[in-house]
Amino acid sequence: MSNATSPAGSGSSGEPVLRAREGAVQVLTLNRPQRLNAVNLDLYEGLARALEEADTDPEVRVVVLTGAGRAFSVGADLKAHGAGPPEGALRRRYVETAQRVNRLLQLGSKPVVAAVNGHAIGGGLEMALSADFMVVADDAKLRFPEVSLGTFVGGGVVYTLAERVGVAKARELIYLGEFFSGAEAAEMGVAWKAVPAGEVLEVSMELARRLAAKAPLSLAYAKRLIGPAGTMPRDEALAREAEALEHLFGTRDWAEGVAAFHEKRAADFRGV
Repeated sequence: MSNATSPAGSGSSGEPVLRAREGAVQVLTLNRPQRLNAVNLDLYEGLARALEEADTDPEVRVVVLTGAGRAFSVGADLKAHGAGPPEGALRRRYVETAQRVNRLLQLGSKPVVAAVNGHAIGGGLEMALSADFMVVADDAKLRFPEVSLGTFVGGGVVYTLAERVGVAKARELIYLGEFFSGAEAAEMGVAWKAVPAGEVLEVSMELARRLAAKAPLSLAYAKRLIGPAGTMPRDEALAREAEALEHLFGTRDWAEGVAAFHEKRAADFRGV
């Protein structure tokens, strides 16, 4: 894969989302660097297509999401909204597509690592929180400005943020909308790890490679159950775990994992 160790260079291509592959890791790069990767309908639609294709591609085990240039994404393109927000059918399409992107990030079968190489604000931070792991530049600026702008958060932030920091802290971050740094995000548990900006993609790719070496069917069950299990009755959570375990006992990957353990070698998981 070319350009997998820097945040997508200058992002000179006209595509709203760049794609690159390193082994089993699919890297998706938000590509509006001249607007600090502010989100618009084209970007959301391009990202939705890329995520759907990655989720159905058996060769992809993990997705890394990052931004071209010096920002991850500063959220809604307020300059474009200067003449007024989208109206009618276009407004509904924008909102539904944004939610669809976050639903794909959260509910797809593949782990997602957000490589937050720079500022992540509003809709940009929502996408980062929809990932399973967030690696963030320690000096990046993060913020939820929506309430201060008379709009509202999206992308499931009403639960993805509270899952990480608790309800009281989520209220503070959303109600007040004040900036916090990447380093503070890691301290609070918003991010998995904060590192210097130049190391974000490298650390994210290393994490992605570690995830890609795990059993993909087992990871898919883990992703499907770990978050929702907190909101379902215990009996249901136990039953769904048992269903997963019973299914996995019959797979080739389970037999391979046991054989690799006894033979003291790395397992060759194939997702079957």
